[in-house]
Amino acid sequence: MNLSPLPTIMLEPLVRAALLEDLGRAGDLTTDAIVPKDHHATTVLTAREAGTVAGLDMAMLAFRLIDQNVEMTVERADGSNIAQGETIASVSGPARAILTAERTALNFLCHLSGIATATASVVAAVGGYGAKIVCTRKTTPGLRAVEKYAVRAGGGSNHRFGLDDAILIKDNHIAIAGGIRPALERARSSVGHLVKIEVEVDTLAQLEEAMALTPDAVLLDNMSVDELRQAVAMVAGRATTEASGRITAAIAPAVAATGIDLISIGWLTHSAPILDIGLDYRQP
Repeated sequence: MNLSPLPTIMLEPLVRAALLEDLGRAGDLTTDAIVPKDHHATTVLTAREAGTVAGLDMAMLAFRLIDQNVEMTVERADGSNIAQGETIASVSGPARAILTAERTALNFLCHLSGIATATASVVAAVGGYGAKIVCTRKTTPGLRAVEKYAVRAGGGSNHRFGLDDAILIKDNHIAIAGGIRPALERARSSVGHLVKIEVEVDTLAQLEEAMALTPDAVLLDNMSVDELRQAVAMVAGRATTEASGRITAAIAPAVAATGIDLISIGWLTHSAPILDIGLDYRQP
């Protein structure tokens, strides 16, 4: 997998804010009271269940923002499929720093690994078909870049990162504009030649109307598998086709079998359960 890490400058503000939230006004009262200042510890990040890893850079930042002397040795990098009980990385250094940053590090690592794991499950379900699994803008406020990174770690692809990536004409845009034609014509007259235009349609009749105006892509929203098959035939390769609307790993293969290009799934980022990962102390 060709997974490029996100620059530290993008990650540090998120991790720093989470640590400050946790440290509050007086720091880690428990650790400071119990753990000697000069105590050195070695710990391991261990998978409590099988899944796909994402978020190790954020975990490492959490530890090192507390103390630069903490070291992490990664054994299973982001994008790796891991078995239950497998060691993902070892973390060693000042014990106080490790314990203080533990929850913040695990919050990011478990959350992003959960997204990567959910994505990988759907990607595997459509294996053998040409459809790509893509995420949406249904992300946790402030965490969009890292949640979309986790989708990539799970083998998926990204849809728009924001409102400024491309034009996606949805049902309310069409209603306010007075129809698909005026909405698309206004959109086309307002943007440069590099900006792609996608139109959301709910019916085959709307799709026929949209295709007469040559959009770059069509979003086929909440259509049945049979309707999707007809829609793909109608488009006939003239635009990118995208299916969306409550698609799970169970029904994704049937959707992919229609010949659709993209399957967009919001729950990958807004509802994926965490991957249970723990930090375990190693006795010297």
